[in-house]
Amino acid sequence: MGYQLPNLPWLRSFEAAARNLSFSTAANELHMTPAAISLQIRSLEQYLGFQLFERLPRGVRLTDMGQAYLPSVRKAFDGLAMSTAGLFGSRGDQSLTVRSSAAFAVLWLAPRLHRFMAAYPGIDVRLLADIWADAMGADDSAIDIRFGDGRWEGFEVELIQREASVPVCSAHWLHKAQDEPALISMAQDNLIHIMGCEDLWTRWFRAAGCEDYRSTQGLQVDTSLTALELASAGSGFALVLQSFAKPYLDSGRLVSPFAGELAIEQCHYLLLPEGRNRPSPSVLLFRQWLLETAAAEQGAA
Repeated sequence: MGYQLPNLPWLRSFEAAARNLSFSTAANELHMTPAAISLQIRSLEQYLGFQLFERLPRGVRLTDMGQAYLPSVRKAFDGLAMSTAGLFGSRGDQSLTVRSSAAFAVLWLAPRLHRFMAAYPGIDVRLLADIWADAMGADDSAIDIRFGDGRWEGFEVELIQREASVPVCSAHWLHKAQDEPALISMAQDNLIHIMGCEDLWTRWFRAAGCEDYRSTQGLQVDTSLTALELASAGSGFALVLQSFAKPYLDSGRLVSPFAGELAIEQCHYLLLPEGRNRPSPSVLLFRQWLLETAAAEQGAA
């Protein structure tokens, strides 16, 4: 028995009209007439037995059933686009722009990006690093990776991974300290603070039983990458995300002076701009690869 599916052109017309909330704009996109779009959507509604759009004096609006149906239709078309581009390539240039903080670009993405490029050699990647990723713009050929609470207007937001922060320092601090209380005292006098996360050290020491610690004195830096480099040079103690610390710990450039980790609320998220244009197949392939890579690494941890 074959798939019980509506006519594919009907679904294309529905997706385009739902994305644009306009039969006329969908008609221009699909090189059809508004009357043809309207006919195909009415045919789809008759097939499903539900109204998908409310026809308004000016424009259209999705019904509750239309809102519920749209994500699965969009996912199906995205899957077809990714499969076609991944296997056969796509017409024209295949390129994408990935924009993230400098720390994420250098410490997380750069060591893994070769896998994506090997899997999709026909896709040209531009990696743009910026300290404050929130300042970046939006377009349908780019992916933004941001650190925060997951609330950004104008974007489709997907969680990449949750992780804790860990303290790190150069091994020479361990050699100088006679015991853990002495090491904690040294740490309090030689802290590296990352702007926007100044309260993390207070929370760390409070969890370690140092209730009276409140200081934000010490080195102030604007990125985890700078904090890690300073710590590895012996300039102090840094508190950074586990994935950022891992290459430094694995190479021996840094050590973990204290056991345990600090849970944090903020995470890295993948952002795609909301709008009338769907992301290109190259962007969709990268999104799928990145989320699957992060999930596999978390599952193996």
